[in-house]
Amino acid sequence: MRVLIATDAWRPQVNGVVHTLEQLSIAARAQGVETTFVTPEGFASAPMPTYPEIRLALASWGAVARRIEAAGADHIHIATEGPIGFAARRYCLRKGLAFTTSYHTRFPEYISARAHIPESWSYAALRRFHAPAAAVMAPTPSMAGELTRRGFARVKVWSRGVDHTRFQPVRLDALPFPRPIFLSVGRVAVEKNLEAFLRLDLPGSKVVVGDGPARAALAARYPDAHFVGARAGEPLAQAYASADVFVFPSRTDTFGIVMIEALASGLPVAAFPVPGPLDVVGASGAGVLDEDLREACLAALKIPRERARAHSLGFTWGESARQFVANIIAGRGPAPEAAAERDPPRARLATRR
Repeated sequence: MRVLIATDAWRPQVNGVVHTLEQLSIAARAQGVETTFVTPEGFASAPMPTYPEIRLALASWGAVARRIEAAGADHIHIATEGPIGFAARRYCLRKGLAFTTSYHTRFPEYISARAHIPESWSYAALRRFHAPAAAVMAPTPSMAGELTRRGFARVKVWSRGVDHTRFQPVRLDALPFPRPIFLSVGRVAVEKNLEAFLRLDLPGSKVVVGDGPARAALAARYPDAHFVGARAGEPLAQAYASADVFVFPSRTDTFGIVMIEALASGLPVAAFPVPGPLDVVGASGAGVLDEDLREACLAALKIPRERARAHSLGFTWGESARQFVANIIAGRGPAPEAAAERDPPRARLATRR
């Protein structure tokens, strides 16, 4: 089977969506599924409103349609709700083709935090976008349940994985700071809720790996924290292996791949008890979830690194690819009715609440 994936998120962006799609392509090939991509490469771009760090392709419907037809794929999956995603969606609807979509990012919460646009408006637009899909893939059972409650239909789980060869539970000293080292990895932006971590009174050192629009302001506000910039590949693996606890303060991530990278590296996780951490860590004993994030951090120090590593072994890219392919096979068949373009009754009710 040959699957075409239409995505607005692509290199040089560094984020969970791009990483997931790259790893999916590798793992799916081992299962006899070839993937090809329609990406922003080759198109002019412009900053995304309210989120200028992300550039959106200025892709016409015709140009995207020509790329899709040239690929000759058996199935089309739309990964993002941007211009390329909209163009691919329009193509499928016009041709009467079944397609699947995925929900990666809580843009309603992100946009609300930056531009004070009501979340209900954004969710109504997203429901409309995903409504014709044969399956809407969400990264966790919690996220799938939330989308269903918000009026999304045919929601399926598509989990994530980790490279257990790269991320190992060895003890290194690549972070030359006093121990214990509490580490956070990710984009340094307002929606990541990093201040909930940075303002904690903790022993040892607080280290932030990553870059983003809030880095300069946060570094000035919290001079006791160590901002070491973005890292990838082996330098990132070394950073994980040099820490003692991984702190994940986000309340809005749909999954949090960095959590399973940390677990694979032997780092117990401290996080809030919200979707994402509840699915990745839950009651596994590989981390501590508490509304008091400081207590979670201190309690996580007592968790053996071997327990964190053992729990991470349940997350593989092979299993992620298997779920993705199974969702496609289950959704193949006639395209959903064009009436799905309209908000379903349940979605309209949810909008009024």
